[in-house]
Amino acid sequence: MRGIFGLLFIAALAVAAALLMGDNPATVTLFWPPWRVDVSFNLVVIALVVGFVVVYGALRGVALLRELPRRASRWRALQQERATVGLLLQAWGYQLGGRFVRAQKAAREAMARLRSTDRDALPYTDAMWVLAHLTAAESAHQLSQREQRDAWLAAAIDPTRSQGAPEAREGALLRAAEWALDARDADAAARWLAELPQGAARRIQAVRLRLRLAQLRRDNRAALDMARLLAKHRAFSADAVRTVLRGLWTEALRDVRDEEGLEAVWRNQQGDERRDPARALALLAHAQRMRGQGQLAPEGPLPRAVDEAIRVAWAGYDTLSASERLRAVGLVEPWLPRLDAAWLPRLEEAQRRLPADVGLQYLAGQAYRARGLWGKAQTLLQQVAPRLDEPELRRRCWCALAELAEERGDEAAARDAWKRAAQG
Repeated sequence: MRGIFGLLFIAALAVAAALLMGDNPATVTLFWPPWRVDVSFNLVVIALVVGFVVVYGALRGVALLRELPRRASRWRALQQERATVGLLLQAWGYQLGGRFVRAQKAAREAMARLRSTDRDALPYTDAMWVLAHLTAAESAHQLSQREQRDAWLAAAIDPTRSQGAPEAREGALLRAAEWALDARDADAAARWLAELPQGAARRIQAVRLRLRLAQLRRDNRAALDMARLLAKHRAFSADAVRTVLRGLWTEALRDVRDEEGLEAVWRNQQGDERRDPARALALLAHAQRMRGQGQLAPEGPLPRAVDEAIRVAWAGYDTLSASERLRAVGLVEPWLPRLDAAWLPRLEEAQRRLPADVGLQYLAGQAYRARGLWGKAQTLLQQVAPRLDEPELRRRCWCALAELAEERGDEAAARDAWKRAAQG
């Protein structure tokens, strides 16, 4: 297309020249006393055009001659950049292939070239400087050369050389934090992560490292916050999120030693987490252990966290498997004497709704017994005792029947019940 327009322009010039010069009698008179020269107008026009072309060509030639040193310097810089990039690619290839000594050698050669190159001559000198030192440091880390690794890492994150490549410097800081976590050095990892700018600290990789740091420090609350942030950024699948969050919450629960800590761990849950029956059962199990160790009062008002956990477990009772239901019954039963009076109608309604559920029948019988309704309790417990598959619940059931028999003075029934409890 450009060639066609060029031909049209030349044709237009030819037409204009033919119209102007074809039959043009005009002359140009030049006076230079005492001489006078008459020149054809066409010749003057041709001379001016030729003169313009000659002068323009001369000026362009002078400009090109003056540009030659700068272009030569630029060419040498580009050759240096090409060689340095080639060495960096070679170093990365060796490192990925597990040839760490050769990777170090290639990285050193790249560093030597960068030292001999003017920083202002190339646009990516700082980035290549950081990447060359980071590659060498990574290879030294794999070869357990800790001092050499730290020296190269310090050169990589030096602000005077990395200011032109902030992203590469942030990558070096993240890698240093990961090395510290691999060595289980929590203080060093925290120091490297603290050097990250605010924007980089919110990236997924940084949050993952903060999660590992919190786990290393056994800071379960911070670990939960980091895991939730990763879930928000969709760094995990839905199943992985539930597994990770539940595992971290369970670890936090294991460290609880008083009622305030139990309340704090329960309140630390968010959204659907506080409606998870599995978590409620885990809290009830830990509260039962704390009660046995004297860390929770055996009497008095029911701890708020335990009360809410019982409500959550009860609300999700229908979603549990048969074995989980029996476990839930066993965990709720020790707290029956401390539950409010509204729970007995709930148990009765659930028992009528699920008459074949032996766990509910056992729990209702124990609730009757806790409130002094011994007749109803004995009837239900006698019906359910032979049908309980859980050994611990069966033993508790026979123990309760033995105590009820002793209360009414039936020594023979009490001995038989105690014997069955021992056998169970």
